[in-house]
Amino acid sequence: MSEARSRLLTTASRLFYSEGLHSVGVDRIISEASVTRATFYRHFPGKEDLLVAYLDFADQAIRTQVETARNTMQDPTDVLRAVARSIADGIRSQGFRGCAFLNAAAEYPDPEHPVHQAVLAHRQWFLDTVTDLLARTGEGSPGPAARHFVMLRDGAMAAGCLTDPAPICETFLQGVEGILRYRS
Repeated sequence: MSEARSRLLTTASRLFYSEGLHSVGVDRIISEASVTRATFYRHFPGKEDLLVAYLDFADQAIRTQVETARNTMQDPTDVLRAVARSIADGIRSQGFRGCAFLNAAAEYPDPEHPVHQAVLAHRQWFLDTVTDLLARTGEGSPGPAARHFVMLRDGAMAAGCLTDPAPICETFLQGVEGILRYRS
């Protein structure tokens, strides 16, 4: 990735996450990234392309966290616990403003829009990943258990930016433990 593209994506990611997708314009991103308009359009044909790149960037960060856990732990239960701890750590982090994907879906509700499609692709990957890990634990019904995990995550992400995240994270982690203890 070129330095200019990296600056554009880093700047856009910071602004989109903290202020919202619709409220941040291309001119501001160009200015704060210290690039020219021509440079912006060389890397991104339009704002929509940058929005999708932002979500792809966030998706890749999460995939990397999961793969790191998978590569360092043999037991799928430990991997799921590490994923849950990573989610809880994110909720507790400075400047946490909810799930980037849920926020994007709220701003782009049309299921045919490329931004919404990027959200759906990430969510399907995450659900498939959790389902696979739960199946590897011996969970008799990994599909419903994975959907439960994702719903707990979504709820924790939403509540964690509205109130004190500590009890939210504790409840989320306890819920994940409940899923891991239950075997059909």
